[in-house]
Amino acid sequence: MTRSLGLHVHSIRSDFMFAERTNWNLAGNRLSAALARHRAGGKRLYDLTASNPTECGFAYDSEAILAALQNPAALKYEPNPKGLESARRAVAKYYSARGAPIPVENIILTTSTSEAYSFVFRLLCNPGDELLIPTPSYPLFSFLAEILDVKLVRYTLVYDHGWQIDLHGLQNTVTSRTRGVIVVNPNNPTGHFVKAREVQALNELCAGRSLAIIADEVFLDFSLREEKPLSFAGNGEALTFTMSGLSKIAGLPQMKMAWLIAGGPATLKRQAVEKLEIIADTFLSPNAPVQLATSTFLEQRSGFREQLLARVRQNLEELDRQLAAQKNCSRLEVEGGWYAVLRVPATQSDEELAVALLEANDVYVHPGHFFDFATDGYLVLSLIATEDDFAEGVRRILDMAATS
Repeated sequence: MTRSLGLHVHSIRSDFMFAERTNWNLAGNRLSAALARHRAGGKRLYDLTASNPTECGFAYDSEAILAALQNPAALKYEPNPKGLESARRAVAKYYSARGAPIPVENIILTTSTSEAYSFVFRLLCNPGDELLIPTPSYPLFSFLAEILDVKLVRYTLVYDHGWQIDLHGLQNTVTSRTRGVIVVNPNNPTGHFVKAREVQALNELCAGRSLAIIADEVFLDFSLREEKPLSFAGNGEALTFTMSGLSKIAGLPQMKMAWLIAGGPATLKRQAVEKLEIIADTFLSPNAPVQLATSTFLEQRSGFREQLLARVRQNLEELDRQLAAQKNCSRLEVEGGWYAVLRVPATQSDEELAVALLEANDVYVHPGHFFDFATDGYLVLSLIATEDDFAEGVRRILDMAATS
């Protein structure tokens, strides 16, 4: 048959079979290759990229967690595009305790914040439309945007005795194709919270230019300061989508439960919720056992938060103690979250330094370019690594910096 059609199966090019949006460079970079060799060799690893709380030695109430997953109501299927009302009420209770009462009807449950992003991207953007994202920030956005045919335009976070949004630069990035501004609060990895004047400026810009605010607040509970950080949940001045989930605030990434909250002017908010409900109805993603257990999981969050913040503070103190004993490196200010940014001598690229640390010192860190830092001279360290690993890893980093 193929001969009669003039086809030669063996010569068909595989790139014709797949969408252009999937034409990623799948070859590993130098650091990932070095990590694979290191692990294959069975060598000791000081992993200062740790992001999975279930592997960092925190204590969970396993009995309560497992019991919550055994609710007999999970045997009955009750489809609801927004998610079970009991779970959404648990989320609303979480925000009420933070002083931000949220109507249950404005909450939509998703399996992850990535899915929440995909809902919002599909709601706001036609193919080729633009969303503004902060830099530095974590690289998830690029993949989501490519998959969903959205173009990302970066606005700058500047550091001057603390991080802040370059508001003038942000305004200059807006074009006729811009549909929204993404804000990570607190940012990952810089660990800074959005300030009241920045919220006001964002509201004025977005309300005036018919843009949406998309606020990622997965690390909101982990502030290192006494004052309670601002949340975009309940923001009423511009169309706003706020997202978070169990992955970070309850330390349960395996439970796959997140949420999306619509806020803003009443008419826009109502229209957004109606359209999001149809998008959500197409997927019906969150599973019943986890939805039914959400209330219990959120009640468990305080114990996890206390443990994690104690770890973060102890590791920061250890980092500062070691930094005080040398002159080559320093760290940037951090207000919350799980990461610290270490400034190191830019005698080589961040990737070259990260590879050298791994191969010679058994320390695995993220180079700054992974988070889109504009220049070399930055490493990103996880503050939830175990205390012993963190202390030894930092010592080895500073020793190498002293000799480079």
